[in-house]
Order: sequence, then C-alpha cells, then structure tokens
Amino acid sequence: MSSHAGHGPHDAPASATPVHAHGHAHGPGDDPATDIDWDVLGPLLEQEAELGAAQYEEAARWIAALPTAPDVRRILDVGSGPGVVSCLLAEAFPEAEVVAVDATSALLRRAADRARRHGLGDRFQTLTAELPGGFGTLGEADLIWAGNSLHHLGDQRAALAEFAALLRPGGTVALVEGGLPARRLPRDIGIGTPGLEARMGAASATRFERMRSELPGAKRETEDWSALFGAVGLTPQGTRSFLLDLPAPLSRPAREHVVASIAREREVLGDLLNAEDSAVLERLLDPEDPEGLHHRPDVHLLSARTVHLGRRAP
Repeated sequence: MSSHAGHGPHDAPASATPVHAHGHAHGPGDDPATDIDWDVLGPLLEQEAELGAAQYEEAARWIAALPTAPDVRRILDVGSGPGVVSCLLAEAFPEAEVVAVDATSALLRRAADRARRHGLGDRFQTLTAELPGGFGTLGEADLIWAGNSLHHLGDQRAALAEFAALLRPGGTVALVEGGLPARRLPRDIGIGTPGLEARMGAASATRFERMRSELPGAKRETEDWSALFGAVGLTPQGTRSFLLDLPAPLSRPAREHVVASIAREREVLGDLLNAEDSAVLERLLDPEDPEGLHHRPDVHLLSARTVHLGRRAP
C-alpha cells in the first residue's frame, strides 16, 4: 500500500502499488500507472504535499488540541510516500516516534532523507510493508494517519479493524478520505467545450471505481466513515475539511505543479477522455501555446481534504 502524500479524493498522480499523500495506484494490468519512474514521480508527490502543507499542519493541530487527544508517543503514517506528512506529524508531536509506512522503497528513501534534513532522524523510522498482508509488522501506535490509503485495500472495513487493533488505549485513527477534487481552471477556458475539469473528474471517478473493483478481496462499502468507525469498535471524534486555496496568479512552483499534475492525469485517464478534451489538453500542456497552462493568467489551485477521526476507548 502506498499513499504518496498529497492528493485529493481520486485525482492525484498515479503510484505503483494497489493501495497513496499522500499519488495513486489506480489500476493494474497495462495501466500507465504500473510503469512508474520514481525519479520523476517522487519529486511531484513531494511538491504536491508541500503545497498543501498548511492543510496537514492545521489537521495535526486540530488532533493535538482535542480534549480526548492521547499522549502521542508513536505515530504510524500508513501510505506515507515521500514522507512530507510524516515529517509534519513529527514536528506537530515533538515527543513522538514517527514511522513512515509504504510499499515503495524508493519513496521511503526520500522520506528518510527528508527527515534527516529536518533534524528528525533520531525519532523517525521507515518501514516497507505491503498491506493487508503486512499489518502484523506495524506495531502499536497512539495515532495512525491513513492519508487516502484505505481505499486502496479491497476490504476497507477489515483494514479499519486492523488499524483499530493497533491502537493503544485512547489512541486515534485519522482517516483522510473524501474531500474535493482539485480545481485549477475556470469552467470555460475559451477553448473546447466548457467544463473540462468536471469531465476529467468524471473520468477519474470511473477509473477509481475500476481500480476498486480489481483489488484483491474487493468489497463494496458505503463510505459512511463514522459508521465504519463504530462497526470496528472506535468512537467517532469528528470530521473536518481543510482548504488549499491558491488563487491566480500562481507562484512558479505552484504553476509547475499544476502543469505536471494535469500532464499525469492526461496520461493515466487515456481513452476515458473524449477526442476533443484530449486535444484541448494537448494545447494546455504545450509550453508554446499562449492559451496553455504555462502562460494562462487564470490558473489557480483549490482543493479540500477531509479528515475523519475515530478513537479507541481509554
């Protein structure tokens, strides 16, 4: 399972393993997502999470300030990717050991390097684990951060029960699921049929459902996360959404991220897009086209991540 920090509900860049902060691994077989160049995708995932750092920092402060917050001594970031959120959690909980858990060793190396750069190496570990088979290797925790990773497991209820079993008394699962897809362009961009991003979102939802149906042991589950917490013996502790709002004109790093993420989406959505939308995307990604993403003054970045909390009884 790999949660490569920093994506919206179903619209993040694709990762390699059927699990994501965090890129996604939506689709086996000859899906482009299975042929990953981590030297290319790793920096994109880091950049994505760094742009949304304020969302994760606010979420961590919310968790730490809850009246029922446990004494956090050990944190599991499940599906950590390159470790941006792992390091933010380490900074938010300065007494805690943080374990970045992912199936992709190349991303965990990036996570370890990042922790060293931030002076966190003495209480930061990485663990290579493919879930659900690797649950037994994770160890107990006071806080489990599952950032857009649960939906990469076929039986989500069973996986959530495994998380609950790993919690120490009073511990918390922070489940990042749902939210809103990123919006980066106006509805009408002046070329093609208006509503391009809405149609890309619909194609992404189709691809997401295909991914879910092909997971080992896939079971359909109503995405009522509070009810699922209750079903596995956890007490819901609240739900909040955290906004990323970078209006136009974008900074250069944010614009570069938008270009890279839309290029990745065009690649993985493939024939789920109609011919007109594919042609419009070609223009948008052409650095020489004055209507393209490199030059448009209306490019922005707006998204929301939703965090659901469930607590084990003390």
